[in-house]
Amino acid sequence: MYPKERQSLLLSLLAKEGFLSYQELAEKLQVSEITIRRDMKILREQGLVEKAFGGAQVSRAAMELPYTSKQIMQIREKEAIAAAARRLVENGMTIGFAAGTTTWVTAKHLVGFSELTFVTNSVNIATDLRAIGWTDIHITGGVFRTPSDALVGPIAEMAARQFHTDILFVGANGLHVDHGLSTPNLLEASINRALMERTDKVVLLADRTKWNGEAMCRFGGLDEIDVLVTDALPGAFAERTLASHGVDVICADGIDARNDDEYPKPTKMDTR
Repeated sequence: MYPKERQSLLLSLLAKEGFLSYQELAEKLQVSEITIRRDMKILREQGLVEKAFGGAQVSRAAMELPYTSKQIMQIREKEAIAAAARRLVENGMTIGFAAGTTTWVTAKHLVGFSELTFVTNSVNIATDLRAIGWTDIHITGGVFRTPSDALVGPIAEMAARQFHTDILFVGANGLHVDHGLSTPNLLEASINRALMERTDKVVLLADRTKWNGEAMCRFGGLDEIDVLVTDALPGAFAERTLASHGVDVICADGIDARNDDEYPKPTKMDTR
């Protein structure tokens, strides 16, 4: 296989999976890790991929993947995060969900509770909440934006500010210790801000591929997050930074959340 063919295949694999370790990529392409790292260096110089916690992923600056593609990426990690995030929900709560695929997976895990009310700017989330039996669901309305299937714009923001939620689950394309939370789209950043302004607790759901990433539009700082639920802990510097901002971190790494009947208690990071 020629280098350009191999590099094209690498991009296709990363676009499908979201994140793969160098070892996984080497095994899939049946080449050495040295070869993979050499190809990745070339792709990084072209702005097509970026490093991510022990492996690589498609550059968030290079493209914003369609919602249907993101739904199947990192699905096991998203399931683990959802199982951990579920433990933050209590009966009688009003729960906000910002649009996104990790928030969508989390919404589908909310079975076995009573008297929950929901506010969301995602038709997908609202539809699946209804499918599992919930009826008290409020949708913001607004302009339908297909890359993330989010409802955005002035109408969505105005509606979001009419509601108050006990807890808001929100995702991000990038989580950076210096620059906070970001998304590629300005309209999505604005609706996320509106939802964050009207909640008692902001819970960020972010898998390991989001660490140290930065998309175009910032919508919040670390000091605006109350809880971070992730599938893997960051490095020591990031841990100290999160602790200094008062962020409680729940690591869902190792949780097998594929069985909907079992929700193991997540491990909370010691931030002392």
